[in-house]
Amino acid sequence: MALLRWSPLLLALLGSGGGCHGSSDRSESKPAPSAAPDPSVPGIELGQLTPRERREWTAQVSTLLAPCAETPVPITQCIQENRPCKACFPAAQFLLKQVQAGRSKQEREEAYTARFDAKKVRTLVTDGSPELGPPDAPVTIVEWADFECPACRAFYPVVDDLVKRFPGQVRAVYKFYPLSSHPHGEISARAANAAFKQGKFWEMHHLLFDNQDRLEQSDLERYAKKLELDVAKFRADMGSDDTIGRIEKDKKQADGVGLQGTPTVFINGREVDLGKLTDLYGDLEEWIKLDLELAGIKPAPAPAKPGGSAVPAAGSAVPAAGSAIPAAGSAIPAAGSAAPSSGPAKK
Repeated sequence: MALLRWSPLLLALLGSGGGCHGSSDRSESKPAPSAAPDPSVPGIELGQLTPRERREWTAQVSTLLAPCAETPVPITQCIQENRPCKACFPAAQFLLKQVQAGRSKQEREEAYTARFDAKKVRTLVTDGSPELGPPDAPVTIVEWADFECPACRAFYPVVDDLVKRFPGQVRAVYKFYPLSSHPHGEISARAANAAFKQGKFWEMHHLLFDNQDRLEQSDLERYAKKLELDVAKFRADMGSDDTIGRIEKDKKQADGVGLQGTPTVFINGREVDLGKLTDLYGDLEEWIKLDLELAGIKPAPAPAKPGGSAVPAAGSAVPAAGSAIPAAGSAIPAAGSAAPSSGPAKK
């Protein structure tokens, strides 16, 4: 992937000018009790941790239950005893990254629960929505987005790359959520749905995001011509009851799952708090690989990386706690435009 494609993403995520990489819970620096369980976990290297980080990680993996209902033991015990729970080792690694990212104890537990608690999985209706990838793919990414949201523009190449990274194994589904704070959000959503009716949703999707500062009606019709759409039909479909109903249906579903801003992303029904990822692309890639493995499916091999790969390194894409990305249920901020106002715009 080209470095240029990642530049808007990094600008959106780092727009506040940097972040705090230390723990926000200073009270956690107390020494661990002498009777703490054995922290050694096969395959986990703790040598790069500071003494405080080691204590924090050891305390959590020794007390949090393994993420398998049939394995009601702490994560460390699950791994040390080689219990039949495929998620135990990834859970330990996940918490290790959270500790290294400077997350507080509460933030780490919230992130762990969101990623591994079976009760956090939601059933999302995706029929009739634009999709990319095979309909029977074992992993489905559902994203609610706004075409005038800078953070959504920054994020769309990530979704594209993940679908390409796992050919035949990942499906992306787009959901409309035009924000009332964006004057062109609604009209752009209608244009995308009108293009969808002529089989050109993703082409229009990319044009809208790539030309985010040019979303007037004349611009939208120009894009329709560029895509060789029937412009008269396109114009009619933009204002049709069906198009309006589709957008309202998506917004109502988003409100039902507690959307707080755009982009809001779910993977296999589990919401992904982008603000708690330490390596945006890498963490999402690992998330998908684990879902495939837990389903008994071998993940597609990663393509060979050319020299100077533009995939962000660990910690480079998403600031740590206390920076530009709020914690707990928030979305990627971008110039104050990503979060809904007092309520979503209703027709």
